Amino acid sequence: MGDLNESALLQRIFPRLAAVSGVVVGPGDDAAVIHAPDGRTVLSIDTLVEDHDFRLHRASGFVTTGYDVGWKAAAQNLSDINAMGAQPTSLVVSLTLPKKTPVAWVEDLADGFSAAILALGAEGCGIVGGDLGAGPVVVVTAAVTGSLDGRKPVLRSGAQPGDVIALAGTVGRAAAGLALLEANLAVEALEETSVHLIHLQCRPEPPLAAGPAAGRAGVHAMIDISDGLLRDANRVAAASGVAIDLDPVVLERLADPLRHAAQLLRTDPLSWVLGGGEDYGLLASFDQTVTLPAGFIAVGSVSAGAPRVRCGSLAPAATGWDHFAD
Repeated sequence: MGDLNESALLQRIFPRLAAVSGVVVGPGDDAAVIHAPDGRTVLSIDTLVEDHDFRLHRASGFVTTGYDVGWKAAAQNLSDINAMGAQPTSLVVSLTLPKKTPVAWVEDLADGFSAAILALGAEGCGIVGGDLGAGPVVVVTAAVTGSLDGRKPVLRSGAQPGDVIALAGTVGRAAAGLALLEANLAVEALEETSVHLIHLQCRPEPPLAAGPAAGRAGVHAMIDISDGLLRDANRVAAASGVAIDLDPVVLERLADPLRHAAQLLRTDPLSWVLGGGEDYGLLASFDQTVTLPAGFIAVGSVSAGAPRVRCGSLAPAATGWDHFAD
């Protein structure tokens, strides 16, 4: 980057960004202009920081590509819109880059953003602008907008006693992939299922069709599981003023794809299911009379009582992700 100016980099990035029909003014001006036919805009923002949210190089030789970081930044932002029952409409991206950053890495990052948008099913969303700056480490911040298409926003605070708690997407897999990376194992020596877990840590796959489908089905409350099933379920319980019971039999079943990696690392796969974030699945609360939308499975129930989450007789030590915890 030290050998290329800002304008020259933008000329390389802009052709990599897919144009979408809802954009009135796209990249190149001081601000973008997008259509808001619903009259309301859903808005969220997330940041990825080098050596805090991702490592470019690991002792095992594993390299995190720009494509990986672009994909993950897109996925985590699109997931927040999904959790509101909305559909994403635009992204703006701020990049902080050390001068030593290879230009090809930044081009790869732009490709990862665009590929994630298309592959995850957010075809109506596009990158409409952003900002570039220099700094000591790579920092990727993306803000995303979304449209409710006439529906009510789905909040965390609507769960009611008697509801069914349901899950769309996966839990624990990205956390297992991170644990494998942190163990500094040679990826090429791992069997296929473990390699897939690492892939999901680098390129999460939030179920973007599930959020709007839940909204259409009359979901009462919803959250994306970015910080761990237990932590995020507790957020729903606290916001709604209810007690949540997760089914330990279902939790054990969700741990099945993680057991080989858990044996390799000598850990309990349930710790990943309950405490692992970054799969960006959805946890939702539905009236018990509702037929769950495609992609959701029942994982628990809601009852009256002081806000808490319980997992049968399980006493999990997992607490989930906290940016400022030790």
